[in-house]
Amino acid sequence: MIRSLILLTIIFSVSCSHKIVAERTTYFPKRIETMSNSIKKENVWVFIMAGQSNMAGRGVVEPEDTVPDKRILSINKDGEITIAKEPLHFYEPERTGLDCGVSFAKVLLKKTSDSVSILIIPTAVGGSSISQWLGDSIYRNVKLFSNFLSKLELAKQNGIIKGILWHQGESDANEKDIPLYKQRLHLLFSKFRLAIGNNELPVLLGELGSFSENPVNFNLINKAIHDYAAEDKNSTVILTKDLKDKGDNLHFNSNGQRAMGKRFAKAYLKMF
Repeated sequence: MIRSLILLTIIFSVSCSHKIVAERTTYFPKRIETMSNSIKKENVWVFIMAGQSNMAGRGVVEPEDTVPDKRILSINKDGEITIAKEPLHFYEPERTGLDCGVSFAKVLLKKTSDSVSILIIPTAVGGSSISQWLGDSIYRNVKLFSNFLSKLELAKQNGIIKGILWHQGESDANEKDIPLYKQRLHLLFSKFRLAIGNNELPVLLGELGSFSENPVNFNLINKAIHDYAAEDKNSTVILTKDLKDKGDNLHFNSNGQRAMGKRFAKAYLKMF
């Protein structure tokens, strides 16, 4: 009897797990189109997405997120240039979902010449701390800063790097790391800009969500983010206080991700 109950429990758990995965991946693209024709480097604006899970994306991909635009590009895990379809990140296939990359690019395209394409380079890894980025740690099988550098070379070969979208800080929202967070932002973004070869490269930062179970520490990280931006004229912060989570008190839902993309784009257009 006990063995039967255990077996039924296991079967039920596996069934529920498969159902969750199926729901998460229902509208993942069945086919990704690589760029067969060469693109003119001078007409490609490149933006690099970096940080942890809310930049990597945990929203549910819905039909509207899968409509391709041949002027919105990304890369696949083999480093090939592709027509962008959400999800863009591929480092954590069992976790990844909708991010803000395509919604960001859609807004930019409305304000640019018809000759311009947007290339979004994904480098974010869920759960990674800023000290791990600075230390080039291996996290979830990704060597964080080295991976950024390798994707940077790919970006340089195919376009002009216009900015970095950064969302991170949940893993640093603790008493030990909060006092060092602003300083670490300075160090990391200096490394990013040095590697790119542009000391004035725009960096756009997103606030942590207001739905945390640890609001005091999240607010302190947000304060550090704003304090950093006040000292760096080539950075700006997008607000997220009104955005909702996906029910886990940690990750932005699909509407939140789309809204973040639009806000990143509007902030970039306004400032840069």
